[in-house]
Amino acid sequence: MKRRDFITLLGGAIAACPLTLKAQQPGHMRRIGVLFGLAQGDRRATLDLAVLKNTLQEFGWTEGRNILIEARWAAAEVDRIQAFAKELVSLQPDLILGQTTPVVAALQRETKTIPIVFVVVSDPVGSGFVASLPHPGGNITGFINIESSLAGKWIETLKDIVPGVTHAALMFNPETAPIAYYQQTFETAARSSGIEPAAAPVRNEADIERVFASLEDKPKAGLVMLPDLFTATPPNLELVISLASRYRVPTVYPYRYMVAAGGLIAYGVDPVDLFRRAPAYIDRILKGANPADLPVQLPTKFEMAINLKTAKALGLDVPPSLLARADEVIE
Repeated sequence: MKRRDFITLLGGAIAACPLTLKAQQPGHMRRIGVLFGLAQGDRRATLDLAVLKNTLQEFGWTEGRNILIEARWAAAEVDRIQAFAKELVSLQPDLILGQTTPVVAALQRETKTIPIVFVVVSDPVGSGFVASLPHPGGNITGFINIESSLAGKWIETLKDIVPGVTHAALMFNPETAPIAYYQQTFETAARSSGIEPAAAPVRNEADIERVFASLEDKPKAGLVMLPDLFTATPPNLELVISLASRYRVPTVYPYRYMVAAGGLIAYGVDPVDLFRRAPAYIDRILKGANPADLPVQLPTKFEMAINLKTAKALGLDVPPSLLARADEVIE
């Protein structure tokens, strides 16, 4: 299904459904649950929530006037994710917004009736959240953060910044990342570029260090960090960036903010943009739309960032052609 077909589908008819009947009652204060995979106080989660609230106001939904927002932060802990999913569902909100794949999986286990809008989810079909992208078919719909084809783009980016690269490892936590969605594309792209791919599963800090240590003896090796709630949390992200510097391993990241934190280079979507787009679906569902009829939307805004200070520390000369394509260059 091509992107233009999804855009066409957005103009389709909206059917009222039992999931949202209570949201149609005049004078009813709507309640929205929000479950973040990140920790409370995390700068990105705070920004995402502010963007969500501000954009909802543009649709006429103001907290304390006609909506109540119940936010929970799971700090990338599987047990907390499940506990908060159960808690939010028990409140019987009109709708729940879920951030990341593990969060939406937990919410799906708790309810098949309360509408769920997701953001920062890679493979909703493979994860069993929706029947198909154009026709979700259940109580879940939302906004994909990264298409599987980007795994090929990460290999291309690694090759551009490390000419002659011979090995590429793909780092992920098998418990929180949809590895099957990316791995084949990653491996195919790597081998077609003369690069030997390797899976690098990690579940703790010791695993992360072992991955970098294993690449130290490969002078033309690089690493790609998969979009993953586990490695994206500040302590683990800081560890990855620190070890990439210590072991001198050029690393490609999925998000721009990771380069601002000291990473080498990133190519991916702007996660905040998904929180700007999600209120359009929240508004439609609160007004009676059926999530089963709202197509899952693909990412539309991609960006590249390069940290020249990190590149210099790694002894890399960034090609002018790559600098010209970057949306942000950190000196």
